[in-house]
Amino acid sequence: MKRITLGLTSALTALGAPAMAQTGPLGPIEVADGVTLDPILDARIRLETVDQGETLSNAEALTARLRAGFEAKADIVSFLAEAEGTLALIDDYNDTIPSNGIEPFPVVPDPETLELNRLQLSVMREGTGAVIGRQRIIHGNSRFVGNVGWRQNEQTFDAVRGLAKVGPVSLDATYAINQRTIFGSESPNEHLDGDFVFLIADADIAGVDAGLFTYLIDYDARDAFSSQTYGLQAAVKVPLPGLPILAEASFATQSDYGSNPVKYTAGFIGLRLSANVAGFGVTTGYEELGSDNGIAAFQTPMATLHAFQGWADIFLVTPAGGVRDYNATASYNFGEALPVEGLKAAVTYHRFDSDFGGVNYGTEWDASLGFKVAAVAVLAKYANYSADAFAVDTEKFWLQAEVSF
Repeated sequence: MKRITLGLTSALTALGAPAMAQTGPLGPIEVADGVTLDPILDARIRLETVDQGETLSNAEALTARLRAGFEAKADIVSFLAEAEGTLALIDDYNDTIPSNGIEPFPVVPDPETLELNRLQLSVMREGTGAVIGRQRIIHGNSRFVGNVGWRQNEQTFDAVRGLAKVGPVSLDATYAINQRTIFGSESPNEHLDGDFVFLIADADIAGVDAGLFTYLIDYDARDAFSSQTYGLQAAVKVPLPGLPILAEASFATQSDYGSNPVKYTAGFIGLRLSANVAGFGVTTGYEELGSDNGIAAFQTPMATLHAFQGWADIFLVTPAGGVRDYNATASYNFGEALPVEGLKAAVTYHRFDSDFGGVNYGTEWDASLGFKVAAVAVLAKYANYSADAFAVDTEKFWLQAEVSF
């Protein structure tokens, strides 16, 4: 543990020094009349430890990620190119790469990699236009499609995407031919090919944000995750005196699609109430990924899954019996009361049950503390899953620093 602490301290110092000297974000540079060049730079270093069950050694991963590129703009046309690389400074972990052989450690899916992250051409005017190429796609809170931004290697898509705004209505349509996964350039799962269609219609009317969504996912070689999903979502602010509340709800139905050999239909329910007063925040939520009589369950294989069902990542694939997640979060934003910027602490509790079969899976506590030092964002996170009838006890800890321009 000593070598990890020393290595992380040195790395954080190296990352923090130039960032503290930075007077402000890198801005667009005018290189010709009406043409700008905007540099992209994102550097992150992270320590992750995992204690999982009694059959594996504890995992210790110290990884550094650099993402760099540029975006050139001329009027409504822009071109973006970006590369991404991850280096393992301490690699006592299972990075998911089969060629490494058997690794007696829990999984930390941050393998060493070097790849083209984004390469896209856009034509966009006031929210209406198109993007073609390798691109980042994030829908809403990333519950169905996201970039898996928590992992070092980002998820992107080779796709064509059209966006339009018509009054209060926003339309978003995407056709993608592959999913560029988090598993890196050395993995056989670097990209998952198929035919993927994402359709969203959203409107903000009279304080109610409501929308419809469709996801048609047909993998070439991942048949069990091919599905068609249709749903709706709504969010509204309830202005109670002295206690504004945000109410959110999502409902969806999913069934087999394309090459999936299993016939099933399963539902999704997402409910959340949240309030913030004088820096204190409270959120209560319920999320159900339903099961079709234990045959198959609602899956979201393109989501930013780390953000849902607990940070221990026990339910990245929904069990056939489905998942019911009862959760509550308490947080406090310290504001300007302390010498560091944006200090915020949060604690979350989850209780997990099956949707079919009456199984009590387990419980989980998550906690986080984040703040900024100049341009460097520092985050500490902890997850503790206590197994009852699913998986094994799992404890994880993260400490990271990130700077982004």
